Amino acid sequence: MKLLFFNDYTLGVAVGDSVVDVSDAVADVPHMTPQQLMTGVITRWDELRDRLQAAADAGAGVPLDSVRVRPPLPAPANIDCMARNYMEDGSLSEKPPINAFHKTPSSIVGPGDTMILPDIAATIFEGEAELGVVIGRSGKDIPVEEALSYVFGYTNLIDGSARGIPPRENAFYQMKSRDTFCPIGPFVVTADGVPEPQNLPVRLWNNGILMQSFNTLDMAYNIAESIAFVSSVHTIQAGDILATGTNHGGLH
Repeated sequence: MKLLFFNDYTLGVAVGDSVVDVSDAVADVPHMTPQQLMTGVITRWDELRDRLQAAADAGAGVPLDSVRVRPPLPAPANIDCMARNYMEDGSLSEKPPINAFHKTPSSIVGPGDTMILPDIAATIFEGEAELGVVIGRSGKDIPVEEALSYVFGYTNLIDGSARGIPPRENAFYQMKSRDTFCPIGPFVVTADGVPEPQNLPVRLWNNGILMQSFNTLDMAYNIAESIAFVSSVHTIQAGDILATGTNHGGLH
């Protein structure tokens, strides 16, 4: 199932090129914000799945291109990003040390929104295409062999970077955590719709020109290993996003 928010953060299910308003089906999910609604849907998925599917099947859809699609996870508690997590198509002789970093929730924007480039002394701004993993339940110190059971679904993600900010020793936070530097969406695709997440093409176009093209098979640390690592540092929560890194070929 493809879940999304549209217009004034109405919950929808994408069906082909249309979106169906399914907000009535989750009217009993307590929430004050769109993120709380999506997190509630995630945590109660076993209960709500059939209800949402029935609403999507029965509802009258409207064309996706007639609505404003919003970020499907507007303010996750955590955005954990794997660093240097690709073998760069075999050009690396050994795995880099496993590592990750945080992006701020305010870095989230939706598809079609604008990534605002600040007036700073960066040498280049980059948008790095990544597979985003959406966490389905909380956990700490999760074993690798159990990690995929913590996955709710997947989304497209762009890791915005402002590289070359001086001084080098004090640049990483400024480079990665700025407002609008994490476009995601348009959907959260539930895990049952992505049977082979470790064999997915990832592509990024700029003005119609294909710039990045790689496969998640090239990860240095696979999705399960990445979840296990991040959860060894802090408790992961339902609605969190794990960005799995990028192959740097084609960055520009």
